[in-house]
Amino acid sequence: MPTAPHPQRHREVETKLDAPSDVAVPALDGLDGVASVDDPAEQDLSATYFDTARGALAAARISLRRRTGGDDAGWHLKVPAGGGARDELRLPLGRTRTSVPAALRDAARLFVRDKPLRPIAELRTRRVVHRLRDRDGRVLIEVADDTVSARRLPAGEPLTWREWEAEVVDGEPVLLEAVIARLVAAGATPARSRSKLARVLGEHGTPEEPAALDPGSPAADVLHAALRAHSAELRANDPIVRADIDGGVHRMRVAARRLRSLLATFRPLVDREASERIRRELRWIAGELGEARDAEVQRRRLGDSVASEPVELVIGSVAQRIDDDLRARRRRAHEAALEAMGSERYFALMDELERFTDDPPWTADAASAADDVLRARVRREHRRMRRRLHEADAAPDAAARDALLHEARKAAKRARYAAEALEPAYGEPAARLARASEQLQSVLGEQHDSVVAREALRELGVRAHLDGDNAFSYGVLHAREQEAASALEQELARARAEALRPRLRRWLR
Repeated sequence: MPTAPHPQRHREVETKLDAPSDVAVPALDGLDGVASVDDPAEQDLSATYFDTARGALAAARISLRRRTGGDDAGWHLKVPAGGGARDELRLPLGRTRTSVPAALRDAARLFVRDKPLRPIAELRTRRVVHRLRDRDGRVLIEVADDTVSARRLPAGEPLTWREWEAEVVDGEPVLLEAVIARLVAAGATPARSRSKLARVLGEHGTPEEPAALDPGSPAADVLHAALRAHSAELRANDPIVRADIDGGVHRMRVAARRLRSLLATFRPLVDREASERIRRELRWIAGELGEARDAEVQRRRLGDSVASEPVELVIGSVAQRIDDDLRARRRRAHEAALEAMGSERYFALMDELERFTDDPPWTADAASAADDVLRARVRREHRRMRRRLHEADAAPDAAARDALLHEARKAAKRARYAAEALEPAYGEPAARLARASEQLQSVLGEQHDSVVAREALRELGVRAHLDGDNAFSYGVLHAREQEAASALEQELARARAEALRPRLRRWLR
C-alpha cells in the first residue's frame, strides 16, 4: 500500500490591500535591491473552502481549502504564525474534490474534533502576478493583482472585488514595506478583511491594535496580553506538531513553558486554584513533547559532530548508528506525544486554557498599577537566577555543578519570560534585561546539551562495544564534547556578568 503524502509547510508573509477597480498596478522597479521585474503572468484560480457547520476553523482564524490553478495547486491548511504571518500546510490535489485529506483533518483536530467538514465557500480568482527579482534572479517579492468572484455555499449571493496582495518570497521585510508604500501611493487601502474567506463570510475589519500599555496601566492588562499571546502560540502550533513539521514541537513546548512560567511568576494576580491546575497540565503536555524535542536536538548535534571529524577518526558506521538510534527515539517520542494530544485530558486542558486566557479569574491585586505589583515579581525572578548561579559555584563536584547549572538555566528562563511580559509597558529597560537573561539561558542551554550529548555518546559507545563494533570514535566525540564544555566557561562568565549587571535591574527598584 502506498504511503500517504506528508504535508509540507510554507511560511506565508503577505499584506493584502483593497485596490481601486480602475487603477493599474504601479511600476515596481527602482526599489532598493530589485534588479528586474518579470512580465505580468496570468493565472486562473479556483478554490473551495471547508469548515464545520459552526465555523470552528474560521473562529480560530484557520482556513482549509482545495485550490486548482497557479503554482501551488493543492489542499492548504493555513494557521496563524504570529506577526501577521501564516503557516500553510500543503498536500497535492489527489483525486477527491470534497473529501478532506486525512492528514489535514488530523492536523486540524484540536479545532474540529470529530465534527464533519463541509464546503462553505467557493472563490474564483483571475490573478496577474508581478515578480520582483534581485541581480541573481531570485524572486524577492510577488505582487498579485486579484479580481475575485466568490459566494457562500450552498446559495449565497455572489460577491466581486479587486485586491492587491504582496508576499515575501526571498526578500526582506523592509522591501515588502517599500512595495506596500508604492501600492498605497497608487490608491490602494488597507484590506477590509484579513483574508478572502473572511470577506465572503462577512467578517470585516483588520485585527485591532493592542492597547498602549505603560507602568501606570492595570497589571491585569499587561499580564493578559502576554497570556493571550502565548496561548495563541500554543494552539497555532498544535497542527504543526500533528503534521510532524520540523520546529513545531519546539515552539509548542516553549509556549507551554512560557505560560507555566508566567502563571508562577505572577501567581498573586490570578485565582490560585485555577492557575495551579492549568500549570500542572501544561507541565504534563510539555513533558510529553520534551523527549521528541530532546531527540531532535541531539540528532542534529551529534550528526554535525561526526561530520566535522577527520574521516580517519570515524571508524565504522558511527554516523549511521547515531542517526538510526536518535531518529527511532524521536519517532517513538513523537508518536507518544500524538497519543497524548489525542486524549480527552489534552482537549480538556486546551479548552480550559482558552477560557482562562480569554477571561482570567483575576484577584484584587490585578487591578493595581503595573508599577505597584509587576516589577516586584520580576525582581524576585532575577534574585532567584542569581541565587541558582551562586549555588552552582558552591557545588561539591562536576556532576552536582552540571545539575545546578541546569536549575540556573530554568531560573534564567523565568527571569527572561517575566521581563518580556513587561516589555509592552516598560520598553527598553525590560527588553535589555530580557536579552541578557536570554543570552545566559542560551549559554547554559549549550552547556546542558553537552552534558546530555556526553551521556548519549557513552551509551552508544557501550552498545557498539557489546555489538562487537569498534567504539573508538564514540570516545573521540565524547572528548570533543568535553572540550566544548570547557570552552563554554569563558562565554558563560561573560553572559553571567552581563545578566547580573546592577544597571540592568535599576528599573525594578
